[in-house]
Amino acid sequence: MAEEKTNVMRILDQKKVAYTPHHYAHPDGAVDGVSVAALIDRDPSCVCKTLVTQGASKKYHVFVIPVGRELDLKAAARAAGEKSIEMLKQAQLLPLTGYVHGGCSPVGMKKQFPTVLDESVEGLDTIVVSAGKIGAQVELAPAALCGLIRGKFAPVAK
Repeated sequence: MAEEKTNVMRILDQKKVAYTPHHYAHPDGAVDGVSVAALIDRDPSCVCKTLVTQGASKKYHVFVIPVGRELDLKAAARAAGEKSIEMLKQAQLLPLTGYVHGGCSPVGMKKQFPTVLDESVEGLDTIVVSAGKIGAQVELAPAALCGLIRGKFAPVAK
């Protein structure tokens, strides 16, 4: 059965960015990233979560880090050029990005925010990020993702 394309997949197609779609069952809604990695048979070090934060300046920043790791808020603030940074409240995610918690992708947010990918994924052949909804992921080259979203690599995960 062919799964429907998400907006993220349509953007990747339009921009001619090669990717492999992955779909997984999620009977109970959002599942944690390490479980998603197991469901799609990928190493958690190359499956990434997309975290949205707000800096002391009130600007928003996006971080893409491996699912088994945590965002280092001090390192994230340094990478973003902020005095401090904090996680966005879950209720703010959908209105701000257009994505639900568990289905947030660095591609295709309502507005393109400055995005940092953890340096640990820079050398990988491919990484997996959300395709914009729970149950759908896309696997693509980190450099291709970084170029598409005008991101940068920096050490932000611990």
